[in-house]
Amino acid sequence: MTLLKRYFESDDYRRTFWALFVLTLIMVMLGVGLRSPWPADEPRFVEVAREMVASGQWLFPARGGEFYPDKPPVFMWSIALCYQLLGNLQLAFLIPNALCGLLTTMLVFDLGARIWNVRTGRNAALLLLLVPQFLIQVKAAQIDAMVMCWITVGCYGLIRHFFVGPSWRWYFISWAFMGLGIITKGVGFLPLLMLLPLGVYAWRTGLYRDRWHWKAALGPVVMLAVIGCWLVPMVVTVLSSGDAQHLAYMNNILFKQTGQRYVAAWHHIKPWYFFMLSVIPWMWLPLTLLAIAYWKQLVASIKADPRIAILLLWVALVILFFSLSPGKRNVYILPALPMACLAFAAALQQVSQCKWFERLLQGLLWLFGVVILLLAIGAMLDHPAIVKKLADYTDDLSHVGYFTLSMALGWLLLLLLARKQAALLQAGVISIFGWALYSTWGYGLLEHMRTPKDVMQQTAAVVGDGQVGLIDFKEQFILFSPIDITHFSYLAPVEQQERNAWQWQQQQANRYLLVPASEKLQCFDMSKGQDMGEAHRESWLLLGADARMPDCPAPEVTTVFFTHKPGAWMQE
Repeated sequence: MTLLKRYFESDDYRRTFWALFVLTLIMVMLGVGLRSPWPADEPRFVEVAREMVASGQWLFPARGGEFYPDKPPVFMWSIALCYQLLGNLQLAFLIPNALCGLLTTMLVFDLGARIWNVRTGRNAALLLLLVPQFLIQVKAAQIDAMVMCWITVGCYGLIRHFFVGPSWRWYFISWAFMGLGIITKGVGFLPLLMLLPLGVYAWRTGLYRDRWHWKAALGPVVMLAVIGCWLVPMVVTVLSSGDAQHLAYMNNILFKQTGQRYVAAWHHIKPWYFFMLSVIPWMWLPLTLLAIAYWKQLVASIKADPRIAILLLWVALVILFFSLSPGKRNVYILPALPMACLAFAAALQQVSQCKWFERLLQGLLWLFGVVILLLAIGAMLDHPAIVKKLADYTDDLSHVGYFTLSMALGWLLLLLLARKQAALLQAGVISIFGWALYSTWGYGLLEHMRTPKDVMQQTAAVVGDGQVGLIDFKEQFILFSPIDITHFSYLAPVEQQERNAWQWQQQQANRYLLVPASEKLQCFDMSKGQDMGEAHRESWLLLGADARMPDCPAPEVTTVFFTHKPGAWMQE
């Protein structure tokens, strides 16, 4: 124990730790505060967090005043807490995932250094930062980066107990973070799958058998205690209130969004091989190329070191778990990525350079740079294919052209200057440059393309002191509205929203409806709508009283939700 303590107090460990810490902190925090929440999921989570702070009601997430039952509240709590502390929503909403990315990277480094050596830990952390899927999610306000972090902490605790320990403190910390992961997104229990290969090795070879003890059975108690911190108050509130909306929320979050979503998914339906053929080959680069180039060394390392085998078996089990469900999104397998990088770094510690791998990766980097250059030239010359692709976002391609041209020239220049370096080092330099440019200039360029700010500001200018209702909308139209917003249940069919909107509009003068131009409404004359502009590949029309038909069928359920000036945060 004394030797181990001295090792982690060594200059080599400290220097590497702090160098990685600073590099990771810069990468994940760059751009924070420079953009607003962007679709697909960010506006929804941020609006929920904003309403938590505005209303003081944190137990039942809501957006637009309507309960949001799709996800447990932990991620939204984190954004709301940052917002309450900082008082700036645009600054606050990216911070939780940035910190989760920093923690994940440093845990991977520490495991590599602790189990093998500092060089392995450093390589694992750098490899994680290099894989596109990691920074894409860490620099976004989606829930998957946070659940990846909690799952990584869960794996860290089990690994500390079984590989380094025994350490019952870390074992129970692992179970606690599994519970936290479950109330962040239901799959937080995934570290449990590591107990399968650990158990097999203990049974067949006796490896880590002394780490198994009757106290291990107390782990689920710790996990349930953490889950209970949210679940018990929520269930007690629902049962004591007797409110139908509270009951519907509880049934949805506990049943439909967990087991039913996994077993009988109703969207994102993909074939069983989706992750293996459509996600991992490009979202996990360069791991895929490393696996092909050094497969013999990987196999030898797996046979020689059971720790590497256990890590990769866990990664395979996670991918298999998500592959068995009919509903799949590429971010689902993100939690497996940190342990995959750790296993690869450990397995390839002593390998000699593979020439064809170096040439292939360098060739791909040059190819990507040339492709970006061609896109930049096409944008600046208003090439029809690029104009058509971006027509829904902007009519002026010059700014896009200047940005992509700068990206391409910087990319190619760095490749030229680093041409004598290893291919992975070249890729790392390009990654830092690309993310730095995108997280600053790119954010500013895309801000108006990826938000409905212009549409909502135009609407506010037209209606003056009138009221606006929304039909068939996304949460960003609430989040960015500088005026009061009324809607008729985000979850209701458009037909029912329209009927409620018809009744709402006729009850008072100076009420308007903002609707997508593509909608085929029965109770309103769309030809009388006033064009408010385009947002998210859709034209939006403002319907006044003159667009309302004389009659409209009564809604099955009268549902109206009101939100007071949700976009006021933009002026804070």
